[in-house]
Amino acid sequence: MNPPVTMTSTFHQGGELVYGRDGNPTWEAFEVAMGDLEGGQALAFASGMGAIAAVLEMIPVPGRVVVGGDAYNGTRRFLADVAGRGRLRFRTATLEDTEATLAICAELAEAPSRPSGEGFGSGGILWLESPTNPLLAVADLAALSAGAHQLGLDVVVDNTFATPLLQRPLDLGADVVVHSATKLLAGHSDVLMGVAVTRRPDVHDALAVRRSLHGAIPAPLDTWLALRGLRTLAVRLERSQANAAELARRLVGHRSVRNVRYPGLATDPGHLRAGEQMSGYGTIVSFEVSAPGLADADAAEAVVAAVRLATAGTSLGGVETLIERRGRWAAEQALPPALLRLSAGIEDVEDLWEDLEQALAVAR
Repeated sequence: MNPPVTMTSTFHQGGELVYGRDGNPTWEAFEVAMGDLEGGQALAFASGMGAIAAVLEMIPVPGRVVVGGDAYNGTRRFLADVAGRGRLRFRTATLEDTEATLAICAELAEAPSRPSGEGFGSGGILWLESPTNPLLAVADLAALSAGAHQLGLDVVVDNTFATPLLQRPLDLGADVVVHSATKLLAGHSDVLMGVAVTRRPDVHDALAVRRSLHGAIPAPLDTWLALRGLRTLAVRLERSQANAAELARRLVGHRSVRNVRYPGLATDPGHLRAGEQMSGYGTIVSFEVSAPGLADADAAEAVVAAVRLATAGTSLGGVETLIERRGRWAAEQALPPALLRLSAGIEDVEDLWEDLEQALAVAR
């Protein structure tokens, strides 16, 4: 029933595999499953950042990237680091504004010193998230992919928040999909892993070279655990998503809360678009805490400190509920200081709401 964990660094000569940095049967089992789910060929990486870095490292120098202004801070920090060394330049965009984003892409495509060649990223990259992390804005993936391709840009979508069960970006025109498998895919807060998926054989092969040369390979045991996580993804996602939807609905009416963002809310700016391109609204809720007499950041931190069932922690997508003030991180200073990101787990929703209510009472 289960593929074995293949613990080896080398193989007998004459076989398909030669060295442990280039392949492993346990990786392949996970990659087949992820490829089937996303509709492409998958490659497993040591972390989500390993997958992100491998994709961005394929861009010829000097590269060009358009990325969401509220994209995952690891992606933005990587871009800033590489840009600081003269290897690329990037522009940020408000991804939910399709016309404005494509206008920035057009400016990028027309800039001087455009890289030559026809390989991946030679004309630039549009890097998308939808929903975005942590503001949960919803981008029109099909329109942005089509528009970017007309301008000569390739398109990458970070699909960590949605998973392939809720959204399939390759079907909507993306060239590459990346995930932090650490999150919902593995689902138990015990694995660090990433994955990239594409339908382009040239991109797949180039990513495999990057993975081997940079050494961003996953451990066989981690890959086996991630594959086990995939087997329960559907039921975990169903429960966590139902909890997120109910918590979002109740938070909207709470006197200590403002600006609740969850695409499943009929009042959310991204609700209609999410309903068109997703089969569900996800497991993440963002909201701001409002407390008279307390600074926004202090009010939010008071809530985080007061939860008892939820856990204050930096991650998402596990079976346990996590909550965090994202503005506590240096790379997130542009976010509202009172913003909390909540990753709904699979606990009883009434227990979760009781916990949030008592924590919010502390901030009043």
